[in-house]
Formats: sequence, C-alpha cells, structure tokens
Amino acid sequence: MISTAATGLAAGLTLIVAIGSQNAFVLRQGLRRSHVALVVVVCAVSDLVLIVLGVGGLGAAIEQAPVLVEVVRWAGAAFLTGYAVLAGRRALQGERLDVDGGPATTSWRAALGTCLALTWLNPHVYLDTVLLLGSLANTHGTPGRWWFGAGAALGSILWFSALGVGARFLAPVFARPWAWRILDALIAAVMLLLAVLLVLR
Repeated sequence: MISTAATGLAAGLTLIVAIGSQNAFVLRQGLRRSHVALVVVVCAVSDLVLIVLGVGGLGAAIEQAPVLVEVVRWAGAAFLTGYAVLAGRRALQGERLDVDGGPATTSWRAALGTCLALTWLNPHVYLDTVLLLGSLANTHGTPGRWWFGAGAALGSILWFSALGVGARFLAPVFARPWAWRILDALIAAVMLLLAVLLVLR
C-alpha cells in the first residue's frame, strides 16, 4: 500500500508541478508574502476534494461496469502520452514564468476570489484531478485506489506549501527558461513512464 501511495504522490506531483496560471498565482503571492497560508490551503483543499471525487466517482462506475477498466486504462495512457508530448515540447522551446506585474499587495478577499477562480474555473484541473488521477487510482483496485488518492493529495499539499513558502527563493531561478526546460523534461519522462505502466498493468 505504501508503494501505491508513492505512485500516487509521483503522479500528483507530475500533474501539478507545471507552469500554469494557478502555480504562477501561488508563486506571486509567496514572492510578495501576501496571504500565502490562505492561498496554499485553498489550493490544497480544492485538490483534495477533486481527487476524492475522481477516486470515489470513477471507482463506483468501474465497479458497476468492469468493461470500463480497459477504456479507462487506454484513455488514461493516451492522455498521459499527450501530456508528456506537450511537456517535452515546452522543454524544447523553453518558457519563462513572469512573476512581475500587478499590485504589490491584495486584500484577502481578492486573493481568495482569484485563487478559487483559477482552481475551480480551470478545465485542466478537472482533467488532471477528477479524470486522470481518478483513472490512474482505479487501476489499483478498491482498497489501493484510496492509497493512491492519499499519495496524490499529499503531493498537492507538499507542492503548494513548498511553492508558497519557498517562492522568494525559487522566483529568481524559475524566471530563467532553462529551469522550466529541465522541469518540463522531467515531467515528460515521468508521464511517459506512467503511460507505459498503465498499459502494462
């Protein structure tokens, strides 16, 4: 079960550790030391809710229709491969995360509203947590899927906490394209590995 949780942790981290609007907002808030705890908690709890929905909802569907296991397995592998290709393309092209711009401080209400919008109005969040992580979790069976989900949730908590608290140290590094290239290359490799493991299960 620990190995299943570790797999969930790795999958969760590879999905959320990527350049995007939510991570950019957490990084900016951390850099400015503005409502960091609030933003981190909202992001982590939102991911937890979405992961539970994905693991529980898809698990129930698969139990009622076992044939969905094959569909989920191949669809998940295809999605992971596509995700890996996109990350690999970003690694080759290079991207720069802009942490400048905008007001130096914001009210807690504004920070909360922005965080909720970037989380719950972002279609990629549903693809990553509800569909993809739910699909991956349900390949581990009824008890194992919750261990996988717990690992993924832990990955979310660790990442957002590290990003928010360590932002002022990370910002100068990730302002350089090469840092994101290395990160995206690692993401692409892990995603391809997960796709292969999903097909071989």
